[in-house]
Amino acid sequence: MKNLPLDSQLFVKNRARFVAKMQPQSIAIINSNDELPTNGDALHKFKQNSDLYWLTGIDQEDTMVVLFPDNPDPKYREVLVLVRPNELKEKWDGHRLRKEEAFAISGIATVVWLDSLDALLQQWINDASNIYLNSNENNRKASLVPVRDYRYAQEMKLRYPLHNYLRAAVIFKELRAVKTAEEVKVMQEAVDITEKAFRRILKFIKPGVWEHEIHAEIVHEFLRNRSAGEAYGSIIASGDRARTLHYVSNNQECKDGELILMDFGAEYGGYNADLTRTVPVNGKFTDRQRQVYNACLHLHNYAKSILRPGITIAKYHEMVGEEAGKEFVKLGLLTEADIKNQDPESPAYRKYLYHGISHHLGVDVHDLGPSMHNPIPEGAVMTVEPGIYIEEEKMGIRIENNIWLTASGNVDLFKNIPITAEEIEALMK
Repeated sequence: MKNLPLDSQLFVKNRARFVAKMQPQSIAIINSNDELPTNGDALHKFKQNSDLYWLTGIDQEDTMVVLFPDNPDPKYREVLVLVRPNELKEKWDGHRLRKEEAFAISGIATVVWLDSLDALLQQWINDASNIYLNSNENNRKASLVPVRDYRYAQEMKLRYPLHNYLRAAVIFKELRAVKTAEEVKVMQEAVDITEKAFRRILKFIKPGVWEHEIHAEIVHEFLRNRSAGEAYGSIIASGDRARTLHYVSNNQECKDGELILMDFGAEYGGYNADLTRTVPVNGKFTDRQRQVYNACLHLHNYAKSILRPGITIAKYHEMVGEEAGKEFVKLGLLTEADIKNQDPESPAYRKYLYHGISHHLGVDVHDLGPSMHNPIPEGAVMTVEPGIYIEEEKMGIRIENNIWLTASGNVDLFKNIPITAEEIEALMK
């Protein structure tokens, strides 16, 4: 990673929170992600397992963490497992962590090499009654690839068939939804870098530039500020392409009179930002563009006003949808009759706003959290991102900030980033 060192207490605290949720006489074993091949002898850029990173801060392949709070030997109550450094491999692939370096990052005092784990693990397993293993229980998961977590679970059940196996994912889903102050501090760094990129491109955008050129300016600003890079594939969508929610081709010219929707965020220290702004290519909104933009901003501010700990995402989306219907009548997109006669299962507003308004944000851009019908916990960091997409006008507008929900009220991590039409126009002059 390119970021400055993080305080290891962030990860010490995360492990303490996890261990407090474990049943007595239990051991938890969490694996890193696989290194995935592209073609020939090439590999995709390594991306760490988010749960392992959340517990340790270690961003290296072939890593494990073992948590056994009731281990009779106190030295082995938390253990970090690393691949043994190999001098020849390092000549090709670079430095691998030494034990003292791993301790500085994670705060874990006991570090063992992967090739010595089996003998130790057998003794620890025999002293435990329950084994927590990990799986991907993100509700948006779509891949059927048998990744390391699933292969490891099969191996463990063959080796130790009579133990009681438990789902670590249940604990991660509860805890990762609630951000500590230490986590939010790192997220604010990602947000601040994202702000710098946004201010940079406002001075760069003009008729005739290409989407990929804007994309390049964003990535340049990320990297020069120690970001690891993009939190996700940036969306730079001018004109009618803004209606495609996951448009990532970024290969068209930005033309006079168009709007450009830009959805991007920096990753810093393993945590992510997620910003969307829609601006006029020529620096000046038309009357109609301003009208629709202000309607979207109204929905954005309304959503922030009702997003509080204890509300469910399902209820929250329902309330924002009702407000969207009112705004769409004002815009001339719907009629009062459309609202009155709508199918409750497919509300009329969905023609112009066809995605969710918020998702959890953290180590993953679509971070873990409770289901749609369970209360959002205090401490969650959520996006707020209503949009308006009008096919007949070839227009798409979305406005997105990141909000930390606290007992004393919402904290808008993007509060310093221009959001009104007037602010955007002033900066684009």
